[in-house]
Amino acid sequence: MESTGGPYLNTAAVTSPVGIARLLQMTFGCTTFSLVAHQGGFSAAYGTFCMFVWTFCFAITVFIIACEFTHLHSCLSLSWGNFTAAFAMLATLMSITAAVIYPLYFVQVGCYPIGCEVRDFRIAASVFAGLLFVAYATEVFLTRAKPGQVTSYMATISGLLKIVQAFVACIIFGALVNDSQYGKYVATQWCVAVYSFCFVVTVVVVAFSVTGKTALLWFPFERSVVIYTFGAVLLYASAAVIWPVFCFDSKYGSPRRPGLCAKGKCPWDSQLVIAIFTYVNLLLYVLDLAYSQRIRFVSHI
Repeated sequence: MESTGGPYLNTAAVTSPVGIARLLQMTFGCTTFSLVAHQGGFSAAYGTFCMFVWTFCFAITVFIIACEFTHLHSCLSLSWGNFTAAFAMLATLMSITAAVIYPLYFVQVGCYPIGCEVRDFRIAASVFAGLLFVAYATEVFLTRAKPGQVTSYMATISGLLKIVQAFVACIIFGALVNDSQYGKYVATQWCVAVYSFCFVVTVVVVAFSVTGKTALLWFPFERSVVIYTFGAVLLYASAAVIWPVFCFDSKYGSPRRPGLCAKGKCPWDSQLVIAIFTYVNLLLYVLDLAYSQRIRFVSHI
């Protein structure tokens, strides 16, 4: 009987540095949501978001480990390197967000009124949530593109920045729907159009990279992405000027936070968050444009 080409199981999937990082991700993720579900507890939208992050990341990590260990990823119509790199970056951003939100809203020093046992479970969950972030950040560090290395696009600085840009845009959208009063002026509506357009195109770029379908396009994908990134820089630059003027200039908005604004339900707060993350995304797109001049796209890895 002839050999079919090597062992059926890929032990490197769990013994390599990246494999060990993923095993730690699985362990820390399971421990975190188990502690919260068993005794720590969660409530409201913040707690639900944290539980979603931990369970979602755990499920996808188990899927990745299982596929690599059994070689089943070769049967999927995905660019596996792009998929794992994109997920690792997304999971890093989501896990650090949950690691900040959960202790901020649910951990307290004293035992009253939740009891010492619940407090201890919440502290333990917060510790493991922090370790989970470190594990995902370690994978990003280990799998990132090295100088001169042929690798997946999503493992490059430009590819990783695409994930961060989309994540920051989601934060902006969250602030927009939180009574930001963006419909008050046509100029602020233009800013929303900018955020939406850039978010959609960035997600499309990531989707084509992850599915490995870039070679099937009738236009040069690499050049198109660079042109889009340049356009996104110009669009975000316009929003970075327009949004603060129409929200914080005394002629259109309020330079200072109104004294009677309720905490958590103040349009001025949402407008400030949007302004800050507009500048963050503008910087990310500028960095993306700079790095995109130095890479070559590889869709089949």
